[in-house]
Amino acid sequence: MLLYILFAVLAGLLFHGIHRKVIARIQIRPGPPIWQEILHVLKFSFKQTWIPKTASHILYVSIVIAVIAIWSGALYVLITGGSLLIIFGVYLLHKITEHGLGLSSGSPYGKFGAIRSVISAASEIPLLASIAVIYLITGSLMISDIQSYQASNGVLLLTAFPIAIAMYVIVLSKVPYSPFGIIEAKELVSGNKTEHFGVWRAGLEVGFAIKTFVLLATFITLFIGAMPFWLLVLASLILLLTMSFICAITPMLSPYDAVTIQIGVIILVIIYAVILGVIG
Repeated sequence: MLLYILFAVLAGLLFHGIHRKVIARIQIRPGPPIWQEILHVLKFSFKQTWIPKTASHILYVSIVIAVIAIWSGALYVLITGGSLLIIFGVYLLHKITEHGLGLSSGSPYGKFGAIRSVISAASEIPLLASIAVIYLITGSLMISDIQSYQASNGVLLLTAFPIAIAMYVIVLSKVPYSPFGIIEAKELVSGNKTEHFGVWRAGLEVGFAIKTFVLLATFITLFIGAMPFWLLVLASLILLLTMSFICAITPMLSPYDAVTIQIGVIILVIIYAVILGVIG
């Protein structure tokens, strides 16, 4: 399992670098090298590390550990074909860590990021609705059972396309430079990560790299099905590239616009669920 975690960290950091490079190229900029995020983690790891006087020391440190731990657990669930509900629970826990991360340093920028993390919690509702519809279709929330269902009945990307769209928006909201990334908007400096630096910032980047890899791989697994691990990584990268294009051409949304779009996604899922129930 440790090898999977190490691979997810390296792949996630490389994905972030490719993501930045693609966005830059689309915007006619040279952009950084694709391994830049790996260099950032190494740089932060060797920088001077201390905790701000305004910070809650225990929360400031424990949040970093929690981010790495919960997404490592989600990776284990994904690899072993466990319950989708656990990954949903990890997503909810991540929202809590986002809020705690902003509050832990005492920085006003971090606090604004924490407040916006509460606003962005609207994305949890389409996620819950999507999981409910997946259960209605497949009769199970075990990832292994969902994979078996797709092997017999076709991929959910085609048979449950509206749900795939809803989940796509959810994953898009969590990739760097997303139009839904209101927590880290430029007016908030680095948002809820503003006062984390040194080894603590390196730890956050590691946790977020695992998060990106897990969310992309979960989408591929849920809507395309089982495949060799190398192909899962390749498909995850292709999925990320589609999101890179959207991030490159779409400006940062205001908090209210972001929530409005997510509410629209919820309505789409509800309409689809009703139609599915009537047909069923």
